Amino acid sequence: MIEVLKDLFQRILWWRRRDLERVPHEVSRLEPDTPEPRKAREDLAAGMAFVDLDLSPLVLRGLHEAGFVRCTPIQEKSLPMTLQGQDIAAQAQTGSGKTAVFLITIFENLLKKQPLSSQCHALVLAPTRELALQIQADGRMLGRYCPFRFAAIYGGVGYEKQIQALRQGAHIVIATPGRLIDLMKQGHINTDHVSLLVIDEADRMLDMGFVKDLQYILKRLPPYHYRQSMLFSATLSPRVLEITYPYMNAPVETAVEPERLVVKTVKQELFHVAEAEKFSLLLGLLEREKPNRVLLFCNTKVRTLRLAERLTANGYVARGITGDLPQSRRLQLLERFKGGKIAILVATDVASRGLHVEDVTHVINYDVPQDPEEYVHRIGRTARAGKEGKAITLCGEDDVYALENVEKFLGQKIPVIWPEEDWFVPDRADKGAPRRPSRGRRAEAAKRETVRARNRGPRTKKRGGRGKKKAPFAAMGTSPKER
Repeated sequence: MIEVLKDLFQRILWWRRRDLERVPHEVSRLEPDTPEPRKAREDLAAGMAFVDLDLSPLVLRGLHEAGFVRCTPIQEKSLPMTLQGQDIAAQAQTGSGKTAVFLITIFENLLKKQPLSSQCHALVLAPTRELALQIQADGRMLGRYCPFRFAAIYGGVGYEKQIQALRQGAHIVIATPGRLIDLMKQGHINTDHVSLLVIDEADRMLDMGFVKDLQYILKRLPPYHYRQSMLFSATLSPRVLEITYPYMNAPVETAVEPERLVVKTVKQELFHVAEAEKFSLLLGLLEREKPNRVLLFCNTKVRTLRLAERLTANGYVARGITGDLPQSRRLQLLERFKGGKIAILVATDVASRGLHVEDVTHVINYDVPQDPEEYVHRIGRTARAGKEGKAITLCGEDDVYALENVEKFLGQKIPVIWPEEDWFVPDRADKGAPRRPSRGRRAEAAKRETVRARNRGPRTKKRGGRGKKKAPFAAMGTSPKER
């Protein structure tokens, strides 16, 4: 009898080892449009070691192979609470390591409930398709030794593959609100067994008009005292908290100071330049820097598309991406950018959410963002995984007040670079453009205009004294006679 039991025990061990060896190969078969998993943030990871968190061997093995050794600030603050089942509302930017917080919590929670039924046990809500796919890729990487199945649910594509993934029994579902509601109404997903809920980038979800969708989903989940909820947002604004708190169980608020999220390996540069000369300086900087992959940010949709057209007319492979683009076109542009077929991607802040590309060498702010936190979010898209990157900001006379808010938010001044005459390159697409000021005048003119803008009061709707339309020299504080 003892020999029979020993033989049975050996067979169980053999089957278990075979299953563990299979998992990495099974989960590595990602969809063609699935992004690469993100690497550990070595620049931020200086906190406690993951081995000190009493994690299961399966989770620790996945973390170790992914290069996760020590916690980032948000991980060190949040994981001790979430691993104990506490609801949290965390203020954290993209790139802070927040994804690992909720993935590790989900893995540990579900491992304790083995064996699991073929139902959705963990639901992650994300505002965009790209972010949903990125979370799925990260989950498969970190949880490669855990026996869980994932499904990414998002709009803009057919229903068949997503329905099939749900029928196969997805334990962890990452979804955008609109498509999730469609599948819930069609009866393809049952949320009665959801014991973990994650709302990622909650502020962007509300900005994109998902308020009613979010409330529809939350009302159809088990009551908050039967599940654990985790909310992550760049800002814990009253609006975010007002909508989500009724569906959470006394969440603990936690935050990471924004300045700690500015990556040390990002070299920041600021150029004061007249608005009329911004594009010429941009062309010159692109020639001097010779970047491999550039994310160029504008504040408006019209400006984004116009700038992409002007860059294309000057010989650059550039495309604009805004929130109005159809999902299929948006995905096509992102894949071409990640594949190196597009060198410059011009984007608005909303359109860029969920975009994660490892090898962005330069981030250029053609406009200074009106929201200071967007500056941190923008420049965090370069210098990923410990690599170096550069963030360049072009500040015109209309950007001065926004710049002051950004620097106040950061608690530091952005280093100023004054361009030389030969850094300005004429716009080849604008053959009728007037001649630029003489050598040496441009930098001084930009300095004077910046000082004027800082000293004058806020602009009002009624402004007199405009007179006749002035030439671009006037915007520089120079006139043809002064040449």
